[in-house]
Amino acid sequence: MTQQESWPLVTIAIPTYNRAGSYLPIVLDAARAQNYARLEIIVADNASSDDTASFIQTTSDPRLRYVRHQVNIGANRNYNYCLSKARGDYFLLLHDDDVIDVDFIDACMKAANYEIVEGIIRTGVRVIDHRGATLRESKNVIDAVSLAEFYQAWFAGRTNWYLANTLFNTRQLKAEGGFRSPYHLAEDGFAIARLARFGRVDLPDVKASFRVHAGENTMADPTDATLWGREYLELLERMCEFVAPGEVGSMRRMGRRFFAQLAYNRAGLARSRIQRLRAAYEVLRLFEYRYWPTHRSKTMRLFRQTAAYGRRRAEKFLAERSLQRIKIAR
Repeated sequence: MTQQESWPLVTIAIPTYNRAGSYLPIVLDAARAQNYARLEIIVADNASSDDTASFIQTTSDPRLRYVRHQVNIGANRNYNYCLSKARGDYFLLLHDDDVIDVDFIDACMKAANYEIVEGIIRTGVRVIDHRGATLRESKNVIDAVSLAEFYQAWFAGRTNWYLANTLFNTRQLKAEGGFRSPYHLAEDGFAIARLARFGRVDLPDVKASFRVHAGENTMADPTDATLWGREYLELLERMCEFVAPGEVGSMRRMGRRFFAQLAYNRAGLARSRIQRLRAAYEVLRLFEYRYWPTHRSKTMRLFRQTAAYGRRRAEKFLAERSLQRIKIAR
């Protein structure tokens, strides 16, 4: 057995639906171009109505396995189907519109010293547009020791959680129930939060790309921001369960502020002004009126034009004046 044959096997799983004429060829090429020796690629076609099957038949690669579902089983079930068929020691769920650099797998394996880490391996990530142009890059700047510090690094913007830049321990991910969450919206966050408990390797370099475009699944129903808010709060509660008791307070404070802003961002994706405003008010209520949108956000600009925002400013002014009087009296 050569040294490379003893390296961990990595599964790249590509769940796909109707992307044969757009991003799927780019994603599959990126997977096949990896300069790491031990690799398998699974393409799980969720009953596409386009030419996905014909396109795959033109691709000759012994590492590739293609499965077509007869009916659409939903995105999350397709993710877990991919996981169930994975033979690798590590598992990458690569959406059919995201991309990885040619040395993504190799860099991750080198960082892990070609050993099987029980939890996750993560890199930095770039955000790209529909043409592939880079919108921004984010290194994976993790100086965290404890699990709480790792979570808080996400809250503070020192790392970004995406599936494209995360390798999971396959056995551990299966043991944890795969990709699951209460509302089937943030399965990636739940999976990363769960597996980080078992150890991680952090690679700062940017080696993966998350694509932002009008047709992505995460923008399917932006008006229901409260559902996203509930999902985020459930994720925060799971995180709090995983950390030490003395760290729960700071986790909740940082986490609620962070997830409130994510929910407001979701509300801001609604098409009409009325929908955005209604969704934002629902988020405000969900987070118990404690966290307002950031001042530069589209949602806050809408809030400033409402009577409720004017009343809130007046109430805040009166409260501050009362507090000043109390201080002076003391």
